[in-house]
Amino acid sequence: MPSASNSITIARSPSDVFAFVADGTNARQWRPGVLDIALESGQGIGATYRQGVKGPGGRRVAADYEVTAWEPGRRLAFRAIAGPVRPTGEYRFEPAGSGTTVTFSLQAELSFLKRLVMGGAVQGSMDAEVAALAKLKSILEA
Repeated sequence: MPSASNSITIARSPSDVFAFVADGTNARQWRPGVLDIALESGQGIGATYRQGVKGPGGRRVAADYEVTAWEPGRRLAFRAIAGPVRPTGEYRFEPAGSGTTVTFSLQAELSFLKRLVMGGAVQGSMDAEVAALAKLKSILEA
């Protein structure tokens, strides 16, 4: 099962960091794999976003997602509802002095065939997604 996790401390309050990350329309600012994103419906738990990410050869791949946990300033979770791979993910926000430690984790269940054919690419994509926390930090601390 491909999975990835990363943590970083940002010199902003948990509520500030949560608010920025929870607004999925901010994703293009800090997640380089996102080509387009828009709020489809809802707010908080159950909100859905229509999202396109860079796939093989740079082509757009649907990666729409639904928010599955919403605890302002503490936790945000989601599950992909479109695309060939449907990962689940979670952001945790913990006070760290005057800042916030953000932990982002992703995991995906793949069938044997998908693991064989796409496992390496999926792992690489997940590693890049969680590494994007460095870009989030630079934006929020600017």
